[in-house]
Amino acid sequence: MTAEATDEWRGWRAAAESALYGPGGFYRRPEGPAGHFRTSVHASSLFAGAVARLLCRVDEALGRPASLDFVDMAAGRGELITGVLAALPAEVAARTRAYAVEIADRPHTLDHRIEWLPEPPPRITGLLFANEWLDNVPVEVAEVDSTGVPRLVLVRRDGTERLGEPVAGAEAQWLARWWPLGGAEGALDGEEQAGLRAEIGLPRDEAWAGVVAALDRGLAVAVDYAHRADARPPFGTLTGFREGRETAPVPDGSCDITAHVALDACATACELPGTRLLSQRDALRALGLTGARPPLELASTRPADYVRALATAGEAAELTATGGLGDFGWLVQSVGIPDVLAD
Repeated sequence: MTAEATDEWRGWRAAAESALYGPGGFYRRPEGPAGHFRTSVHASSLFAGAVARLLCRVDEALGRPASLDFVDMAAGRGELITGVLAALPAEVAARTRAYAVEIADRPHTLDHRIEWLPEPPPRITGLLFANEWLDNVPVEVAEVDSTGVPRLVLVRRDGTERLGEPVAGAEAQWLARWWPLGGAEGALDGEEQAGLRAEIGLPRDEAWAGVVAALDRGLAVAVDYAHRADARPPFGTLTGFREGRETAPVPDGSCDITAHVALDACATACELPGTRLLSQRDALRALGLTGARPPLELASTRPADYVRALATAGEAAELTATGGLGDFGWLVQSVGIPDVLAD
């Protein structure tokens, strides 16, 4: 790496794209995401079991088609899709076409039934599931200067930042609608607003709309760290993760670079009538995962069963916990089928 390349100023979108997905990028490393952070998939096999039940509901709503698609976006090393196939009833598994969408190389030990693709298939009838994908779709970062003007944040490979040009065009329109910064009537003056930040989620809206467009009939689900328009964080959420710990976001390929997702904006990008935004806690409970403790009398009558049930309840509680994984957002959009998450 030359000094000139190291000192290059770029927008966060280009910098993160290179750091995450370029040659030698973070997501091309052999240990995969599981080596650095723990998602719902890694927390418990109960998560894959719940997704398998969701796929079965989609199957029923579709009238049990001869071929049922399951598409796992940002599949990591295939942990979720492998767990879903294992949890499916044999009859459903036999009809399921499993697609793992991931830029990294296919793991050598992956189930032969799983097709490994760099992009989702062009036509999907079934379930498209994107667990913690959109938070790693790189976006530009904007910050308000001392005059109240939102400007693009530029960054070098070592993480040093400076302000660039004012946000303009479609990105400015996105900010004005979904995450207003500066210039609003009655707002603080420029100096008091200086430092307010936002992540411009337009590329995520476009990415989500692009994959959902492939869904002929079925359900599309995006699960992610999220916020809504009435509760945007004033200084943004851009951060890094390395070896299980949060760290400064440095775009040199050494760490994950992530930011929470404006799922409400993604929801409107597709203009589908069957759209819901809910928490992971509510979604998993609708799929039968509650975290309720087993009855105490089971401890005396069948102690081994009690211990297993208690462990399961603990894992379910982690997946649905307030202040933790349970607060993740689920964007659920159906095409040509009824609401399969209805209580």
